Amino acid sequence: MKVIMVMAMTLDGKIARDANHPADWTGKLDKKLFVEITQRAGVMIMGSRTFDTIGRALPGRKNIVMTRNKARKSCGDLIFTDKAPTLIIEELAGQGFDEVALIGGTVINSLFAEADLIDELYVTVVPVLFGRGLSLFDLVLSTRLELVDTEILAGHSLVLRYRVIKNMSD
Repeated sequence: MKVIMVMAMTLDGKIARDANHPADWTGKLDKKLFVEITQRAGVMIMGSRTFDTIGRALPGRKNIVMTRNKARKSCGDLIFTDKAPTLIIEELAGQGFDEVALIGGTVINSLFAEADLIDELYVTVVPVLFGRGLSLFDLVLSTRLELVDTEILAGHSLVLRYRVIKNMSD
């Protein structure tokens, strides 16, 4: 199972101003790339704050929302779960998925990074500065990355694609 983290961040490294900030600052081409990657994967995983910011399940793919809130009820392609990242990935592999898009936020990204489950990152760097805000992760990491590709979107945003180096011999 390949886990691909898909995020947009400001030039000063923020993914949002706060937990309720919508991703309305990223641009149309970044949103198009997001849709392409998440639909290709067929499934995406996010935290409850990210889901609430989006406001609905996104069509054409399974939406898995990690939450501890037992009052939230799953329906169709919208799944609420309190399972650990490793178990979620194992279950998705058992359902025939071979790729999943991890779409945040900070806490969920950190849980997957801590479990060494992230294989690839697509990070769109948008020429905006927030100063303060949420980072990609909220823990200390020593993850090594290899730059695989770059792409300029509409002459201003830069998409960086990295592969996570899983062992020292890579």
